[in-house]
Amino acid sequence: MADNGGGTSISITALDGIVNVNSLFTLAVFAGLAWTPSDGSTTLSSPECAAGDRVESDLVFFHVLAFACFLFSSLVALCLKQAIRTVSHHGHASSARINRLGLRGGILACATGSVFACLFLMLALINLVQVRLGRISCGGAALGAVLPLVILVPSGLFIYTGIVLYTFSLTH
Repeated sequence: MADNGGGTSISITALDGIVNVNSLFTLAVFAGLAWTPSDGSTTLSSPECAAGDRVESDLVFFHVLAFACFLFSSLVALCLKQAIRTVSHHGHASSARINRLGLRGGILACATGSVFACLFLMLALINLVQVRLGRISCGGAALGAVLPLVILVPSGLFIYTGIVLYTFSLTH
């Protein structure tokens, strides 16, 4: 991409955004992993609505998958930034001539990693709700907490994916 910095600076800005957002989510996922689901803190009134061991293990499993995907996406974004920016012999950052197809593939890999990470984080949060508030099938607060999550997160991901694909159609 040798457009004297215009497109390259936009790519770097987009990659900075990916790294910053992924860093926040990675911290949240890490904090979620540090929490022990079986610590006894629950608001359940009926024991038949208690989440089982499978839900607790899925909670950890989905947190780990989300963490891995956010980390993957951030590492790819950082590698792309490193490929775009080179340090000249005077120590000043300058635009680099890079393979446009490689850049597009890398950005697509970042976006894909972020989408999967958000999906896994949503599944982890659904399991967290079930551990704290009871199974979704029992209704009540658990269902009320999960409904906005399963509507808003996929909607946001759908919009995000559409915009990423649209931007790919604009550039040749």
